[in-house]
Amino acid sequence: QVQLVESGGDSVQAGGSLRLSCAASGYTLGRNCTGWFRQVSGKEREVVAVIYKYGDSTYYADSVKGRFTVSQDNAKNTVYLQLNSLKPEDTAMYYCAAGGSADGGNSCYLHPSRFPYWGQGTQVTVST
Repeated sequence: QVQLVESGGDSVQAGGSLRLSCAASGYTLGRNCTGWFRQVSGKEREVVAVIYKYGDSTYYADSVKGRFTVSQDNAKNTVYLQLNSLKPEDTAMYYCAAGGSADGGNSCYLHPSRFPYWGQGTQVTVST
């Protein structure tokens, strides 16, 4: 049984930093694409960052490029999302998702519907 557990969400002031973690069991994250997505109530879930299998490439949404960093620790079977220079518009529920490999594993999907495994989410709230 695949289980993804996010942690690290919190309430911070604008300009602050957080590190989100996504720990997996029953699934090896490093062998497939792992994505971080976020969702605000009433809006569609959107991609934030994706790390390719083996961590050899990454993707970032334009809105977070230069501020967020995705990484993975294969020994801990955990993927991280470092959030720096947080803005109020970063406020959302953040989810990690796994299994989004495409093209025989050479690339990753970016749409949430292509990721079969999801965590329960962790809330990030950024105040002014």
